[in-house]
Amino acid sequence: MARTRKPKPPEPDRLLKAPTGIRGLDQITRGGLPVGRPTLVCGGPGCGKSLMSMEFLVRGATEFGEPGLFISFEESDTDLRANFGSLFPELPDLLNRGQLGIEFFRISRAEFEETGEYDLEGLFIQLALAIDAIGARRIALDTIETLFSGLPNEAIVRAELVRLFRWLKDRNLTTVITGERGAGTLTRHGLEEYVSDCVLLLDHRIEEQISTRRLRIVKYRGSAHGTNEYPFIIDDHGLSVLPVTSLGLAHKVSSERVPTGIERLDDMLVGGFYRGSSILVAGTAGTGKSSIAATFAGAACNRGERCLYFAFEESADQIVRNMLSIGLDLRPCIKSGHLQIHATRPTLLGIEQHLVSIHRSIDDLRPSTVVIDPISNMIQAGSLHQANAMLLRLVDHMKSLGITIMFTSLTHGDQALESTMIQISSLMDTWILLRDIELGGERNRGLYVIKSRGMAHSNQIREFIMTESGIELLDPYLGPEGVLTGSARLSQEAREEAQRLAHRHQIERQRRRLERLERVAEAKLAVQRELIASKKDEISRIIEQAEASERSLRRDAEAMARSRKAATKSPKKA
Repeated sequence: MARTRKPKPPEPDRLLKAPTGIRGLDQITRGGLPVGRPTLVCGGPGCGKSLMSMEFLVRGATEFGEPGLFISFEESDTDLRANFGSLFPELPDLLNRGQLGIEFFRISRAEFEETGEYDLEGLFIQLALAIDAIGARRIALDTIETLFSGLPNEAIVRAELVRLFRWLKDRNLTTVITGERGAGTLTRHGLEEYVSDCVLLLDHRIEEQISTRRLRIVKYRGSAHGTNEYPFIIDDHGLSVLPVTSLGLAHKVSSERVPTGIERLDDMLVGGFYRGSSILVAGTAGTGKSSIAATFAGAACNRGERCLYFAFEESADQIVRNMLSIGLDLRPCIKSGHLQIHATRPTLLGIEQHLVSIHRSIDDLRPSTVVIDPISNMIQAGSLHQANAMLLRLVDHMKSLGITIMFTSLTHGDQALESTMIQISSLMDTWILLRDIELGGERNRGLYVIKSRGMAHSNQIREFIMTESGIELLDPYLGPEGVLTGSARLSQEAREEAQRLAHRHQIERQRRRLERLERVAEAKLAVQRELIASKKDEISRIIEQAEASERSLRRDAEAMARSRKAATKSPKKA
């Protein structure tokens, strides 16, 4: 009997989500906040709760056409307009057009008490009027603690919270409610997180005198979500969340080669770097890392590509001036807009702000090449772990966009050559190491390719020099004691040239001797040939005389034979 397949049960309805429009937040929430449900945003003072709430409303009105209402229980609407207006220039226009509303509800406990009991019915009436006035689809309540301050009975607090959240759900309002962090709990009352469908925890911490902010999704009913702590920043663009530790390893790769700008280095790499790959140029101070990076950037601009150059040690003008000493003029690249140099000190911003700044610059310019010089200075903006995490996110982001990125990294003389300050070499596709070679009282530069994934590459150390016409790589040179550079190389080359000259002279002498021997032998052969020729003539005459005598004797014999036959002839019969 044939077995019948049971029909698949119908898929449950997917949870609708309202995009926040906040950079990175929609990614870790897998689409935004739950539509028609309350979301609790909690944290300590200054962590960005109110700002996140307002940005959720502003982005909703400008990008998704959903009017929003901001209800404050602590600050007046005048103060709120001034505070938020500095970050959201579109706010006044949204308020004038009725796409956004800001209301201040002054809460007095007496207004919500009847017969000694706490009742939010009056608040519901005010909320309904404000919501209907603009047709709000999104609403923010800031902050929830003010509603229940001074209430000793937690049972009443919980009951009224449930009533408030149910009231908001019944009207299908996508709501953000802010709450202050409590001692040992997410909020002061420790109850809001249990009745909220989504809870976001914001944290503002100081570590080693560096300010950082973190966001964590504590819970999200009915939806998968990111579970890590994610750094975020607040700047003149609003709030930005750095969404992931890594974007993963699903990016596409290219087999196209990108020239390095140094012809002999291209030969060492059999054509250059792969497009979209990550390159590390490491070395001690003064080995030429920045010069190689600037040459790479200049080559990209000369091909008509756009390049971003992030400098953490030198100003843009200083970089331009210094590169002129090796014949590299970056001014036309900057003037044409193909090259942008962003110079800043690492300590000016935290690591997260640096990363967001880099991301925004990439979004604005859409470059094909990015240079970061040097990445090792990021340790000054955070811990080693934070620098590594930043670099991992940055590399994955660049690869997902197909951008070729070059890092420079400083190494110290007391470190092993095959190591970097922030331990990033394993993330790199190509690793070029520069080193000082000290010999004969001189310091010269050497370059070799430690690794280059997916391509054949030279395993030789090349001396490179910086001239007025650019960077030049010299052919590999090995002396009796190893690699020679500088004057030691020149001296050894001179000695070997003298030896080669002496060998050439000796060869010439032997060649001339051989020629003389050949001439003598040819002369002797000529004499012998003449002697042979004369002997040949004499012998030929003798042979001819002998042959003539032989012919004469033969004729005589024949004549005699004929005469004898005639004498012996018989007479004829009658």
